[in-house]
Amino acid sequence: MRDRRMPLPARSRCDAQRRVRVQFLKNAWYMAAWSQDLGVGKLLSRTIIEVPVVLYRSNDGVAHALMDRCPHRFAPLSRGELNDRGIACGYHGLEFDHDGVCIRNPHPSGKIPKRAHVNAYPVVERDTIAWIWMGDRDPDEDLIPDYSILTKSNGVTRRDYLLMDASFDLIVDNLLDCSHTSFLHKGVLGTEGMIAAPTRIEQTGDTLNVIRTIGNVEPPAMLDMQYKQNGEPVDTWTDFRWDVPSSLLLDVGVTEPDAPRERGTGYFGVHILTPETTTTTHYHTSAARWNIRPGSETEEVRDLIADMRKFAFEEEDEPMIQAQQRVITLTGASEGDQVMLETDIGIVRWRRIMDRLLHEEDTAHA
Repeated sequence: MRDRRMPLPARSRCDAQRRVRVQFLKNAWYMAAWSQDLGVGKLLSRTIIEVPVVLYRSNDGVAHALMDRCPHRFAPLSRGELNDRGIACGYHGLEFDHDGVCIRNPHPSGKIPKRAHVNAYPVVERDTIAWIWMGDRDPDEDLIPDYSILTKSNGVTRRDYLLMDASFDLIVDNLLDCSHTSFLHKGVLGTEGMIAAPTRIEQTGDTLNVIRTIGNVEPPAMLDMQYKQNGEPVDTWTDFRWDVPSSLLLDVGVTEPDAPRERGTGYFGVHILTPETTTTTHYHTSAARWNIRPGSETEEVRDLIADMRKFAFEEEDEPMIQAQQRVITLTGASEGDQVMLETDIGIVRWRRIMDRLLHEEDTAHA
């Protein structure tokens, strides 16, 4: 299915016929880590869009990021030591400040070679998330997606992390096609009655919302547990927001048939993907409940919801997506080979936006 009103650039259209996209958008904000994982005196090694990065928090509480590669013999700086000035390489002791400038050569001459520096990447902390800018343009903080729900809600579950052996493209596809919940997560996140829900999209700038609503159906178990716990029919909705390049926020909930949403309950599901390589992805998740019913907000319930969500991703989504990745690798399948359904309109649109942005970035570099 292709929207003829917005044709792909010629180069990107050819690429789509040959392969699944493996190119990364550089001038964009990626989630580097949860802020809670950046402790003072701690070095955190992450590979982001195939670039090794070391993250740390200096004594003044500011988060920093450098390329995780000493220019001397290419040893990872994450195997070094932090001090008040920056990082000392653990191999030969060269020291680098927070801007990646070599400030000390501990060997006899003390001479610092002109090329003794490493790339530094802007880091901004917002909504309990550390965001990193990997591009060569000046970063625009207005482009950081809004996850303020993580600081406003009293019902925030664990901030989880896992490394998935799959391309971030396939995971975004999985999330923006919520029709799969009635099959892969049957009973827990989706029910048979929800299969009939139509899919529509809304686009504001480069932000996309993929929306499914349906009335008078059996509630999925996880939402019924948060609502009336009686299995009676409800109206339900899912509204998945996608922000460039791979940050997603799910608004999902239930209410009584024909009743306004504010009389029901639900949660915001945080799904933020950071490509590690073309076939591996850092997956950050959390959730924030709203309109919590009396007696349903306890530490035990929060842990149960987090466990159910984690089970759905790690035991159901992840094995399926990894199996997809294996089939694609073995058969050389590409986007152009896929048979598309009406539920795939969100997938078509987000990939079109990314193709345009990648094309624009390539053209600017050329």
